[in-house]
Amino acid sequence: MTLKAIAINATLKPSGKEPSSTDKMIDLVADGLRKHGVEWAGTIRLADHVIKPGVSSDEGDGDEWPALRKRILEADILVFGSPIWLGQLSSLGKMVLERMDAFLSETDDQGRMPSSGKVAVAAIVGNEDGAHRVTADLFQGLNDVGWTIPAAGATYWVGEAMNKKDFKDLPQVPDEVAAATETLARNAAHLAGLLAAKTYPGTGKDQ
Repeated sequence: MTLKAIAINATLKPSGKEPSSTDKMIDLVADGLRKHGVEWAGTIRLADHVIKPGVSSDEGDGDEWPALRKRILEADILVFGSPIWLGQLSSLGKMVLERMDAFLSETDDQGRMPSSGKVAVAAIVGNEDGAHRVTADLFQGLNDVGWTIPAAGATYWVGEAMNKKDFKDLPQVPDEVAAATETLARNAAHLAGLLAAKTYPGTGKDQ
């Protein structure tokens, strides 16, 4: 069975402008997952799409979330990438979590949400402290709407406070970041494989 992974990039920058440090971090995770036989389905750059505010899976005319939601749920692993803004998850990342709130009422006949049996990991970058705060908020939200978080399921880099150096501008990836990313990829691929072979039992009977 071939596993598939897809990423969300919650940067506030649309494509075609300056490069995104979040993309660089996501690319590291993608490379790690490929080493474990995971197929890479690409990155959804949220700033390139019209995602309406709300808590349903379809907010009407012009809303691109339904198509994005379909792509995300076709994968076994979600890499949720975000920059840190004011010590927090980006506004686009928060909006996606709010849209996933609809999963709570979209259960199958065994009471499982659409994300049940699927793995989510975090890839965070920023120029100030906040990686632990963002990871905690992100994992709490993703767990609430059915995603499974592997051990050591986050990788991050934060620069020196009040400094303008970005992750994308580093001459090489720090050893600690590379090691954390490899652990994330290994654990995510392992867990996703287990869940793909035998997912969670539903409310009716054991699987």
